[in-house]
Amino acid sequence: MSPLARFAISPAEIDSVIATFYAAVRNHPTLAPIFASHVTDWPAHEAKIALFWRNAILLERGYDGNPMAVHKAAGNVHPGMFDPWLALFDATLTRELPPDTAQAWSALAHRIGRGLRYGLVDGAKTASGVPLLR
Repeated sequence: MSPLARFAISPAEIDSVIATFYAAVRNHPTLAPIFASHVTDWPAHEAKIALFWRNAILLERGYDGNPMAVHKAAGNVHPGMFDPWLALFDATLTRELPPDTAQAWSALAHRIGRGLRYGLVDGAKTASGVPLLR
């Protein structure tokens, strides 16, 4: 682990959490249809997301992407969808990791989720300009 890492976790633990989480996503009543409309290669998607988290947590530089642009371009991702996503992610973290590690990763995920949610609010407004948060 890099001495600059945000908290102690191994790349293998990150990969395991991501695999477990996306297995749960594929069975989730709200999230499964959204992901299914975009993800055609689950192993490739999981590998890319694991690289994202390795970059965010371990400060590795293997991830090349723009999550905000991807979520905006999806067209069917709305601000309120982050609540069930984060709840499922938190449940996965709690089951898979020691409490301190789960809490640290959860805090980071919630911070990133807030940023993505707020980024989507600009594109999700009623005709009168009121943001749609669901």
